[in-house]
Amino acid sequence: MSEEQDQNYPEIREAVQRLCADFPGPYWQKHDRDRSYPIEFVNALTEAGFLSVLIPEEYGGSGLGLRAASAILEEIHRAGCNGGACHAQMYTMGTLLRHGSKEQKERYLPKITTGEIRLQAFGVTEPTSGTDTSRISTFARREGDNYIVKGQKIWISRAEHSDLMVLLVRTTKRQDVKKPTDGMSVLLVDMNDAIGNGLTIQPIRTMLNHATTELFFDDLKVPVENLIGTEGNGFRYIIDGMNAERTLIAAECIGDGRFFVDRATKYASERSVFGQPIAKNQGIQFPIARAYIQISAAAEMVNKAARLFDEDQKMGSEANMAKMLASEASWFAADMCLQTHGGFGFAEEYDIERKFRETRLYQVAPISTNLILSHVATHVLGMPKSF
Repeated sequence: MSEEQDQNYPEIREAVQRLCADFPGPYWQKHDRDRSYPIEFVNALTEAGFLSVLIPEEYGGSGLGLRAASAILEEIHRAGCNGGACHAQMYTMGTLLRHGSKEQKERYLPKITTGEIRLQAFGVTEPTSGTDTSRISTFARREGDNYIVKGQKIWISRAEHSDLMVLLVRTTKRQDVKKPTDGMSVLLVDMNDAIGNGLTIQPIRTMLNHATTELFFDDLKVPVENLIGTEGNGFRYIIDGMNAERTLIAAECIGDGRFFVDRATKYASERSVFGQPIAKNQGIQFPIARAYIQISAAAEMVNKAARLFDEDQKMGSEANMAKMLASEASWFAADMCLQTHGGFGFAEEYDIERKFRETRLYQVAPISTNLILSHVATHVLGMPKSF
């Protein structure tokens, strides 16, 4: 860990480590086995104030920035826990804090801080649009004081465990706007009122316990007062949430990578074969050292992206690069750790196979590696678009 990162909120890191010690491997193994939501862990993070770290002090939060949030999520993952159960409460702040109205903030943020309500769902992706957000078709038409929402979303995690959802919709059809990203709007959906009144949630079973779902909107009414910002500018608002999401996911990957390096180093030093620790073999040493180097380098980019976000500077490319570097480094570390443990790495009790599955997700979500490469090629290097 670099000197800069070592000084990056050390008190917060130590506090997160202490909290996570109360939620060891068996806790996560049981929830993974049962595909259940780790409510006790989420409640503990809420009560400790970690999930409200980005919320201003005037609303009961800590008023810190994305670097502090990144430190929290990194330590959660390094401890072997999983921030995927609650990390949306942090990155959705990129949209709500920067673009929500004073009334919306006063109404929701104090209750989010205390845990009275949860903002854990981020409704963007659709079955036919994938990562081409400009092609979403979920539509909200204005009728008096309400928007009437019709459409479908997929891969929306924690929808069953959230009181509010940040929802991206079209309010003008794509063919009727000059730019493909125009005509989209962001709504805050009250999930408790919506379920059974135009919103249906269908859980999707996946290879990891991520509480992901498919959502169906059939003339769901959302009050106009729940519109974030102005109608038609939603894509610009949601980008702030996406950039925060990619940076925070990258921080989780750094935590995963450190978890794998820590576990591999310890196991290799203790495991004796042919009369000596396997850590004496360069065939074991070198992959662990390489994983450490890759994680350390990726962590610097994550730190840079978070710093730029906190300074309200343009950082879309840095967020994308941080996410790609961190996810690839964590995946290399995961494979290395499993290989180091041999057959024991496949045993549930070691937690390696669970974390192996969890970190693999971030090669795909919240944006695929190929889309990141395309972004850098066109937006940074000035190459012609391939699509």
